[in-house]
Amino acid sequence: MIFDIETIPDPELYKPPEVPSGQAPPFPPLYAHKPIVLGVLWLDERYGFKRLGVIGENKAEPAMLADFAHFADQHRPHLVTYNGRSFDLPVIAMRCMRWGLPMRFFFDDRDYRYRFSDSGHIDLYDFLSEHGAARVGSLDSVARVMGLPGKVGVDGSQVEGLYNAGQLDMIKRYCLSDVAQTAFLFLRYRLLQGILDLDGYRVAAQTLYDALVADGRVGPVLDRVDKPRLLLS
Repeated sequence: MIFDIETIPDPELYKPPEVPSGQAPPFPPLYAHKPIVLGVLWLDERYGFKRLGVIGENKAEPAMLADFAHFADQHRPHLVTYNGRSFDLPVIAMRCMRWGLPMRFFFDDRDYRYRFSDSGHIDLYDFLSEHGAARVGSLDSVARVMGLPGKVGVDGSQVEGLYNAGQLDMIKRYCLSDVAQTAFLFLRYRLLQGILDLDGYRVAAQTLYDALVADGRVGPVLDRVDKPRLLLS
């Protein structure tokens, strides 16, 4: 299960400091982030596409988090993120603590939290950066290495403004665009590891590409893909 969250500052917990006009406010501390969208993409055991979606769509934050925790408790998926160990999962844990929601899967199974094994959770940023020894850059940067466009139209700094303007659907599409690109990066990482051979990678990447075209929600990303470089064709 490849996933990503989009957040806004929680006004009940955090008031951003005043900054000079034209200067961006500082990134809020983890405890102050309130998830508003939780995008996911499921692959099967052979890396075939199953589904793209938003967990807890149109539900309040506690119900969204409860849906995520319940799904993970029930199915124990292999999680895949980009920087999820440093951001997405700690934020989810903080917010579950805020609302009094259990995350049994996260604490029952050591593999979800053990940093130096890719069992349970693969944080692609963590592994590609050698656990912080190297600076490999953001998803936006790394995606371009393999022919993906990275950020298209929206970036994380705009999420709060879009949310306040009532543009939640735009935030969902932005989140799913990041999830889709993380999924392609995951397949390329499996090729890098030798777990997928070249033919297996091409089949999985083409299948994912075709499924996303049919879905339609990440069209602006697919329109800007360098297909020969992405599919190694």
